[in-house]
Amino acid sequence: MTMRAPRGAARGCWLFTSACLIVACSHTQGPAAAAAPTTTAASDPVVAFETVRAVLQSPRCVNCHPTGDQPTQGDDSHLHQQFVQRGPEGRGATGLACATCHGKANPPDSYGEHMPPGVSTDWRLPPPEHKMVFAGLSSRALCLQIKDRKQNGGKDMAGLLHHIADDPLTRWGWSPGYGRKPVPVPHDEFVRAFKQWADAGAPCPPARVAQH
Repeated sequence: MTMRAPRGAARGCWLFTSACLIVACSHTQGPAAAAAPTTTAASDPVVAFETVRAVLQSPRCVNCHPTGDQPTQGDDSHLHQQFVQRGPEGRGATGLACATCHGKANPPDSYGEHMPPGVSTDWRLPPPEHKMVFAGLSSRALCLQIKDRKQNGGKDMAGLLHHIADDPLTRWGWSPGYGRKPVPVPHDEFVRAFKQWADAGAPCPPARVAQH
């Protein structure tokens, strides 16, 4: 969708932070890339992790876990408009703070599409010292990163579980506001799969052998 250039400061703010996420949190950036597994094996934690991956690599999560320092937005995860940047604390660059346009809650549906979403704990990206990139990673690379406390901000499994189960910013992905698709996996199913994976020792999928 092509958007007109802003008219005045209020219009610029309206465009500045249109749809930052997305929670949450695919191996590649494409419509089918983050599809959830079509089969499940209740006793297989590696299969359970594929459900976790499908959530983390959905647009709702990937949009705030991008490969660079510019978040993406929309269901197609295009680069955030107005050249928004991560900033020194993950809350936007100086003069372009996320909170400038992202409030404490989603605006009413009556406002229509492309309005900046909001969340009670403030809008933010991971800080630059642990970016936690989800976009474009293989299942194994994503798995290894999530449980690496040097990369995930020092979180143990209990801390990770709290983040995915209780953090309002994470849960926003299931209630993203008007005009955005929610995370494709129900939240309780996501939490259940994460617990199954974590309780089994958080095993990662095997590395794929290159074909010659």
